[in-house]
Amino acid sequence: MEQFRQIGEVLGSIKALMVFRDELRVNQRQCCLLVDALDLAFDGIAEEIRAHLRFSEKLIKWKSLEHPLRELHRIFRDGEQYIKQCLEPRADWWAKAISLGQNTDCVELYMHDLLWCVPVVIEAIENVGEITGTDQEEIQRKKLVFSKRYEKEWMEPKLFQLKLGKLYLSSRELCSRMESALREDRWILSETVADKRSPGSKPLTKQENRLADLLVSPRGKLFPCSVLTGSSDYHVRRRFGSGYNYKEVQWMGDSFAVKHAIGDIEPLMSEIALLSSVAHPNVAHYMYSFVDEEKKECFVVMELMNKDLASYIKEICSTRRKIPFSLLVAVDTMLQIARGMEYLHSKSIFHGDLNPSNILVRAKNSSPEAYLHAKITGFGLSPVKNSKPSANQAATVLSCIWYAPEVLSEQEKSGEGSSSSKCTEKADVYSFSMICFELLTGKIPFEDNHLQGDKMSKNIRAGERPLFSFQPPKYLANLTKRCWHADPSQRPSFSSICRVLRYIKRFLVMNPDHSQPDAPMPPVDYFDLDASLSRRFASWGRRDVTRASEIPFQMFAYRVAEREKKASVNLKDRWLSDSGSEGASLCGDDSGFSIALPDDTASISANSVKSLQQAIADTTSKCSAKKANGKGKKQIEGQLQKSKTLNRPPHLSSFQRNLRTKSETRLQPLLMSPRRRVTGNASDSELT
Repeated sequence: MEQFRQIGEVLGSIKALMVFRDELRVNQRQCCLLVDALDLAFDGIAEEIRAHLRFSEKLIKWKSLEHPLRELHRIFRDGEQYIKQCLEPRADWWAKAISLGQNTDCVELYMHDLLWCVPVVIEAIENVGEITGTDQEEIQRKKLVFSKRYEKEWMEPKLFQLKLGKLYLSSRELCSRMESALREDRWILSETVADKRSPGSKPLTKQENRLADLLVSPRGKLFPCSVLTGSSDYHVRRRFGSGYNYKEVQWMGDSFAVKHAIGDIEPLMSEIALLSSVAHPNVAHYMYSFVDEEKKECFVVMELMNKDLASYIKEICSTRRKIPFSLLVAVDTMLQIARGMEYLHSKSIFHGDLNPSNILVRAKNSSPEAYLHAKITGFGLSPVKNSKPSANQAATVLSCIWYAPEVLSEQEKSGEGSSSSKCTEKADVYSFSMICFELLTGKIPFEDNHLQGDKMSKNIRAGERPLFSFQPPKYLANLTKRCWHADPSQRPSFSSICRVLRYIKRFLVMNPDHSQPDAPMPPVDYFDLDASLSRRFASWGRRDVTRASEIPFQMFAYRVAEREKKASVNLKDRWLSDSGSEGASLCGDDSGFSIALPDDTASISANSVKSLQQAIADTTSKCSAKKANGKGKKQIEGQLQKSKTLNRPPHLSSFQRNLRTKSETRLQPLLMSPRRRVTGNASDSELT
């Protein structure tokens, strides 16, 4: 309950800030959208708690709610910081517009995280609700109510939106606002600039006119360097990077990273056009570009990040611990990288050199367990791609460890750097797997391997992969291994990886004891689940980037499919258990009874199973009666033979019954195909 109270405090703080919503001079529509979504999330969760939980049991049964609510509290605080940033008073409107005018974080970062977390909290509340109270009839009624919510009939986007859209923050109105908020804010920005330039307004200075052009011009347009360097508050703080000149600068009251290139500008034009066109929280992009034709200089302004992932991991592992991140932080970082790559691939932009040195990161706070904000760079003609490897990478292994086997094979045939397979979707997925390995272990892939250069490349092409120094959870190791599969066609897409990682992150939040030796494991393989759902929903298999508004339904569909799969498995286990117990007591310890099924057991119907159960029950009772009356073994055999005349369904006509005399003999399990629907619950395969 303490975590929920803290969420209420943050929401109260946000509402207090929004008293001054008229003072929001940039991104007003996006801020209002975020506040309304946070408010709806709090109200919906409060209603769920009030309807299904008892306050008197909060110290006894609410413990499993703590981590989901703590995660939601973190997301509320992140949203509060964004609103504060937009509302922060500044004397210079131009400075705030320059800094935040192109920002897409509201929907693609904060709304995305909120829409992922709300289904997780709702599920946690349901889990507690199923054990709330002492009346068994009431508990069973609650379980029935919750199960009705996850019936597969609702696993259709439009029906889901009508039935559960309000609770899951995916109502038609909210989805429409998510689609339009960014466009509306940019239109408002352009109108504000037009008003400032209108004849009735205060005349603009020469510098302000240049800034006005900067704000309303198409992305990628080149402006005179004087707009940047001629500003009175432009100061260089430090230089960093290799290959190209990077500077951390103070401009318009904010800190930025500036790439300074000297020489022929023409080769940079395609890079500037490419990196100015992208806009995603997990992809580095060029905000503004400036050129001096006479001096042949080019300045590109970018968002400032602290360091690259390779340096960050090295710093953490050398100072604090061997494993750089908790599982939750590692999975969250993996998800951010996968989301960035999903966005790039949706635009047919392939990286070709994805590695930790090309992932820029910034810790969200100073805590050792702080989440990171990750951005992908190094694609196109980025300077990182043409720079020397960072010291910790170059000192250990060559760059071949990040390349897929098919890339190394083509380089072997056609020469270094000329591989056309280097920039492909599946080659990027392989490189991503190596980043996952380093995030999970803190070690560079093949770091402990004595082979280098050509021998390392040869071994990778032959199928060698890095060995985990410790065994991570099986579901994360399997994800990594799927992504580094030798056959490119067997590697998943980044859209599939994102969906699976979201659900793995949900599993980690729901099961905080994942670091313990006997930690729980997911009941199903999430990639198998995703493959089944992708066959049902054609849009999941396309290369389109997943919109934030689609996250609630994806989480819901996964939940429905998971419950169906678990129900199918549990039904099979109960049937096997019941059959085993009946067989164990059949005719005592002196004889046994076994049933062998043909290979086509998938054709067994529900009525056939019931008939078989009745036959076994009749046989069991008759054999027990015979033994109680002291009849001999021949009488028992005769009784068993008589049982063969029982009416059997046609599908069971090939069953074989064998009398055994060993005392330890048990009834063999009835092998039922998991793909067969036995009751009203559908198996995973039926979702297609």
